[in-house]
Amino acid sequence: MSIAAAGAATRDHEFDRDTAVVPRPGEPGAYAIDLSEGWTIISALNGGYLLSVVGRALGQALPHHDPLTITAHYLTASRPGPAVIRTQLVRGGRTLSNGQASLFQRDDSGQEVERIRVIAAYGDLDALSAEVRTAARPPRMPSYEECVSGEEAPDGGPVSGSTALLDRLDLRIDPATAGWAMGAPSGAGRIRGWLGFADGRDHDPLSLLFAADALPPTAFDLGLKGWTPTLELTVHVRSRPAPGPLRVSLTTRNLAGGLMEEDGEVWDSADRLVAQSRQLARAPRG
Repeated sequence: MSIAAAGAATRDHEFDRDTAVVPRPGEPGAYAIDLSEGWTIISALNGGYLLSVVGRALGQALPHHDPLTITAHYLTASRPGPAVIRTQLVRGGRTLSNGQASLFQRDDSGQEVERIRVIAAYGDLDALSAEVRTAARPPRMPSYEECVSGEEAPDGGPVSGSTALLDRLDLRIDPATAGWAMGAPSGAGRIRGWLGFADGRDHDPLSLLFAADALPPTAFDLGLKGWTPTLELTVHVRSRPAPGPLRVSLTTRNLAGGLMEEDGEVWDSADRLVAQSRQLARAPRG
């Protein structure tokens, strides 16, 4: 079955369709996918989308199917089109499976190039203890209706190039962290917002990998413009999210040597911290 046919047969939402992977005949643990240009921003495929693609392949290949912790190193820039993901079971236990995977594409000369390398631990989120001890609190922000949608943002701003990704999202930014869109960044390095899918898909553990990298980069709130390429992204999935939009909070505390970190928290509609993330990225040069 072709990649397109497999997606059309079983998936009703864009995210599921565009992360669908198909086993490659004769190559155990390998999966094919056509990376969709619908998840590009500026000139690059979104790192959270790419992590979700590899995460789906690992979820199919490993004995356990829910990502608990996953780390990706982005080696070369991925582009829309055919790709191959090769997975490996590192260790399979009773409650956890450890695996690794790499995503490959062919360059203009036809040579296979590794784009991303991932290592992860998978388990069963429903089997985890229900006990919670935390000092974390949901981000204080206005209601979904009071936050700023993409349609309300002015023309121009720090993004120049493709905004196809935004068409797939129902994203509302907290006005307190949206000054950069009007040419008045706060300098605090914070972005907060509500995140859903434009086609109404609810979030699940796989889409939490995408949610951790779906908001505009905190570099914009620092007054920087342009692409912020991710070097490394780690996501910890803590719980299966409740239906409804997520609240995502990103913070940068340190930009040095042209590199910046982003610490992320993802909260569901039941006020639970369902994912945490950290990434290291190159700061825009603008």
